[in-house]
Amino acid sequence: MGIDLAKYKNASTDKKEFSFEIKSANFAKKLSDKKKEVFYRELGMLLKSGVDFKKALEILSHQAKSKLEQSIILDIKEKVVSGKSICEAMISTNQFSAYEYYSIQIGEETRKLEEVLAELQKFFNRKIQMRRQIISVLTYPSIVMLVTISVLYFMLNKVVPMFSSVFKQFGSELPKSTQMIIRISNHSGAIFLCLFIFIIGLIAFHYVFKEKEAYRDFTSKMVLKIPYFGNLIRKIYVSRFCQSMNLLTSSKTSLITSLSLTSKMIGFYPIEKSIESIKADVTKGVSLSDSLKKHSVYENKMISMIEVAEQVNQLDVMFERLTEQYNEEINHQTKMIGVILEPMIIIFIGVIVGVIMVSMYAPMFDLSKIIKN
Repeated sequence: MGIDLAKYKNASTDKKEFSFEIKSANFAKKLSDKKKEVFYRELGMLLKSGVDFKKALEILSHQAKSKLEQSIILDIKEKVVSGKSICEAMISTNQFSAYEYYSIQIGEETRKLEEVLAELQKFFNRKIQMRRQIISVLTYPSIVMLVTISVLYFMLNKVVPMFSSVFKQFGSELPKSTQMIIRISNHSGAIFLCLFIFIIGLIAFHYVFKEKEAYRDFTSKMVLKIPYFGNLIRKIYVSRFCQSMNLLTSSKTSLITSLSLTSKMIGFYPIEKSIESIKADVTKGVSLSDSLKKHSVYENKMISMIEVAEQVNQLDVMFERLTEQYNEEINHQTKMIGVILEPMIIIFIGVIVGVIMVSMYAPMFDLSKIIKN
C-alpha cells in the first residue's frame, strides 16, 4: 500500500477550500469526544452488518440528537455521493482532527475501514474515561481549595482586623508572626487582586504563545519535572503514541509514514520533536528501538519491548500490548492522585489556619501582663 503524504501536507489548504462550502452557523461549534465515540461505534457496527456507507450515514443522521451532528453527517454523505473520498468529506467539515481523517484515509486504501473505525472508537472511549477519572479525582481537592481560599480571605478581612483593633488598645509590642499576619491583612485586598490579575495574565499569555515552539519546549519540560504528575502526563502521551502506531502499523503502513502521521496528532512537544529525529534515523537504516533510545521521553522498558518486536517483525502486536499496559498504569496512577492529594490538602489547610490562629491568639496569653501595666 502506498500513501501519498503530499495530500496530507496540503490538507490544511483543502480544508479551507472545503470550509467555504459549509454554513458557518452550523459549524461554529465542535463535536464533543462523546459524540465522536458514538459516531465511530455505530458507523462501524452498521458497516459490519453489511449496510452500505451511504445508507449507514442516513441512518445515523436520523438518530442524531442535535442539528449540528445531523448536518455534519449529511454533509459527509453528500460529499461522498458526489465522488469525494470519506477522508476528503471529513476534512471539509472542519470537525475532525488530523489523526481521525488520516486514519480513515488508511482504512479506505487498505479496505480495513471497519477496523479503523473500531480503533477510533476505542481511542475516544479511552480519552473520555481518562478525562472522567481525572475530573472525579480532582473535583474534591478543587472544592476544598476554593473553600480554603474563601476562608482565608474571610479571616484576613474580618477576623484579623478584629484582633488587630483589640491589640492597638493596649499598645504592647506584638510577636513578629502576629505583626506579619496583620500587615498581610491590611493589604489582603491588593494581594488577592494582584493574584487574580496574575492568573488571568498567565492564562492570556498561554493562549497567545501556546503555538510558539520555544514556549512549548519550555512548558513541556516544566510539566515533566512536576513530581508524580509529570510522569503521569508523559505516560498519557506515550500511550497515545503507541495506540496511533498500533493502528497504522496494523494497517501495513510503512514505518516512516506511520511516524509522520503520528506526529500530526500527538500534541505533545517532546514526542513531536523526537519523531522528527527518529524519522531521519530510520531513513538512514537505524532501527526504531535504537532511535528511541536517544530520547528520554521514552522508557527503557518500552524500548526493549519494541526491540524484541522488531526482531520478530510484530511491531503492531507489541504497540497494542504497550497501549494496554500504559492504559492500566495510567488508570492506577489517576486513582492514586486522590489518595495523595487529600492528605496533602488537609495538611496545607491545617498549616495555614493554624499559623493565623496561633499568631492571633499568642498575644492573648500576655493580656494579663498588658492590663497590669
